[in-house]
Amino acid sequence: MSAALYMDAVITPNRSLSERGAITLITVVTVLNCASAAVFALMGANLIPFFLAADVIAVAVAIAASFHAARQVERVQVTARDVRIIYETPKWTRVVWESPTAFTRVVPEVEDERVVGLQLALSGRAAPVAAALSPPERGEFAKALQRAIAAARRERT
Repeated sequence: MSAALYMDAVITPNRSLSERGAITLITVVTVLNCASAAVFALMGANLIPFFLAADVIAVAVAIAASFHAARQVERVQVTARDVRIIYETPKWTRVVWESPTAFTRVVPEVEDERVVGLQLALSGRAAPVAAALSPPERGEFAKALQRAIAAARRERT
C-alpha cells in the first residue's frame, strides 16, 4: 500500500521560444551574418567572417542549451511521512531533498510583498524549490505547499 499524496506538483520551466521559432532565429542570424561576412570579405577583412561564424555557433549552442534545460522538471511530493523534491529528465530521476513532513518548514523569501524565493528547511538545512515559477505563482505554490504539509501532519496525529 502506497502512502497518500497530499501534493504531487510538477513544475516545468517556461520557454517562450518554440522549436519553429528557434529554427527561424538561427536562420535569420545565419543569413545576416553570411551577408555581413561577404561584405567584409570583399573589403579585404578576411578574419571577420570567422568571428561571424563563431557568432552563429554561439547562438545555436545557447538555444540548444535552453531547450536541454527545458526538459528538466521539478516534482514536489508531500506524504504523511516525508516531503521530497525530485528533478526529472527523460533520461534520469534524482531526489535532491527528502525530509520528514512533521519537521519540514516552508520558508518564503519576500520582497515588496512578492515571493522572490522559496525554500524547504529542516534543522539548518535548506533546499530551494519552485525557482522556475514567477513570483505570483511562487506565492500561490508556497500557500498550497503549506496547506499540503499541514494536511499531511494532521494524518499522522
